Amino acid sequence: MKEKVLMNWSGGKDSAMALYNILNNKDYQVEGLLTSVNAVNQRISMHGVSGSLLVKQAESIGLPLSKINLPESSDMAAYENIMEQTLSTFTEQGIKTSVFGDIFLEDLRKYREQQLLKIGWKAVFPLWKKDTRNLVYEFLELGFRTRICCINKQYLDSDFLGCDLDEYLIDKFPENIDPCGENGEFHTFVYAGPIFQQNLNIRNGERVEKSYNHDGKSYGYEFCDILLGDQQ
Repeated sequence: MKEKVLMNWSGGKDSAMALYNILNNKDYQVEGLLTSVNAVNQRISMHGVSGSLLVKQAESIGLPLSKINLPESSDMAAYENIMEQTLSTFTEQGIKTSVFGDIFLEDLRKYREQQLLKIGWKAVFPLWKKDTRNLVYEFLELGFRTRICCINKQYLDSDFLGCDLDEYLIDKFPENIDPCGENGEFHTFVYAGPIFQQNLNIRNGERVEKSYNHDGKSYGYEFCDILLGDQQ
């Protein structure tokens, strides 16, 4: 009997690659996607993608989507409480496993595992410790297409924003940039690939710059709004 799992979904390439792997693993059955969004503007946390586009993406993949509405200025305790309440509803459906697209951030993995353990859940990391350069090229070779929707301006300039991630763009990355953006250098929105029943036709919208404070430091980000055209 297959183990029921819930995919923690950001809409980006790492989530997509992890989902692809888990869908092709005979031991698991994906019951749905779970995404955190800002309760005020209904956009995916740190990616800035609109909730309406997220819904279209999930529909095109063919999996049910659940959204967690996070307060704009919630602390970690509040966030953890909301997550526990949300996951408890899935426990009632016989789901006790979360899938993540993390690759090598040890602290993040440990945090996820500790939080899930509190409610009797476990975590699965299909991409764990894979070489990120090999992984991103495998992603492209499989036919996935993804667009950079957010950049950390500490690492990348605005020329990269709104571009499709491909071999040419990867070659242009500065040397300190992880090819998968695992350190938060950039985030993407996936609109085509083998997990899609129907690919999405997208276009770029307006750009917005924002800054966030963390550990006493201010970090600048720039977002490109991704808009939906007609489906292909």
